[in-house]
Amino acid sequence: MNDMNVETANTIDLYMLDVGRRARAASRLIGRAETRIKNAALLAIAAALEADEERLLAANRQDMEAGRASGLDAALLDRLELTPKGLRGMAQGLREIAAQSDPVGEIIDLRYRPSGIQVGQMRVPLGVIGIIYESRPNVTADAAALCLKAGNAAILRGGSEALHSNRVIAACIQQGLAAVGLPVDAVQVIDTTDRAAVGVLIGMTEYVDVIVPRGGKGLIERISREARVPVIKHLDGVCHVYIDDHADVDKAILIAYNAKAQRYGTCNTMETLLVAAGIAPQVLPELSQRYREVGVELRGCSRTRDLLPGIKIATEEDWYAEYLAPILAIRIVDDIDDAMEHIARYGSAHTDAIVTEDYSRARRFLREVDSSSVMVNASTRFADGGEYGLGAEIGISTNKLHARGPVGVNGLTTLKYVVLGDGHIRQ
Repeated sequence: MNDMNVETANTIDLYMLDVGRRARAASRLIGRAETRIKNAALLAIAAALEADEERLLAANRQDMEAGRASGLDAALLDRLELTPKGLRGMAQGLREIAAQSDPVGEIIDLRYRPSGIQVGQMRVPLGVIGIIYESRPNVTADAAALCLKAGNAAILRGGSEALHSNRVIAACIQQGLAAVGLPVDAVQVIDTTDRAAVGVLIGMTEYVDVIVPRGGKGLIERISREARVPVIKHLDGVCHVYIDDHADVDKAILIAYNAKAQRYGTCNTMETLLVAAGIAPQVLPELSQRYREVGVELRGCSRTRDLLPGIKIATEEDWYAEYLAPILAIRIVDDIDDAMEHIARYGSAHTDAIVTEDYSRARRFLREVDSSSVMVNASTRFADGGEYGLGAEIGISTNKLHARGPVGVNGLTTLKYVVLGDGHIRQ
């Protein structure tokens, strides 16, 4: 934790500028740290989290009690809660990031030019990354770890609902940094719930190189609108599964059920199910029964309601909705073209999947659906940094620049050109 007492700081502006200066100074040190030192820090942080399990879980219980008392909805409470299993997973994620190859300093595409010089590109840290997020105290550890591995300093601003949990996690992070001689200012957790701190952070172009917001639509819209610092973001997770008329029925039912019911409050949960008219009578009655058994409310188009009488009518707003709740919109479409047209119109470019045994249609879907993750015969719930082998993710980006999809260590670096010569001069 920053040793400056926020409550006695003259202003939020002065406090944040001090954080920025410290982060910029630390970024130069962490950017040149050896891989073995960065890995040792990650392992030390993991050990500190496990050693502090009792204190961390107690702090999280305090946050959960306050969250329930303040009326936090079920999705936010789900993201806020830490369990012993979740804490072990957090520590394991740090160890997996430590085990990954270090991208910093990697030279790619080195080639000779006719002049005799060699030209290539080197991966280098972005510098200072500001991360603004709600709930999910595990983001504090994941984001710190990914930034450190990629040689960046991090300024983390968690939500007020996770303040006690984040304070304990921050202490563990700085304990691990200090243990290996890295600057503790390489990871700073903003220790104030004042919303003005966010406004200052997203405008500190002198000290912050990129902002990553993680949270609700309101937060991300505000950051996107007001930030002067470049932003890596996704606004909505309106994810689709399309069941093609050449799908395997058993696979289709399994995937569509998992994509919705495995967990409701995540951005990679399916919100709209698209089903080809030719296969709808084979899959929808059984799927609807399974959804009803776990309390998923169904809303459908007129053709869907003909097959599933009694479900609610889906409105135009439903096709745009990210419910983050046990609610599912269902639409029967004519074919793959109709499905892709729906996704292009209503989707959020996050994650979309097709279930089909037709290779040509699978290839078309992969090529033509313009989302950050596109899947064949797999649940959208796999759109996750851990599942992709990234160890963890700092977020999922639906931007096309600079990173897209789950953003892991490589996504937190950039490239610079390097030129190797031996006394070469331009003629």
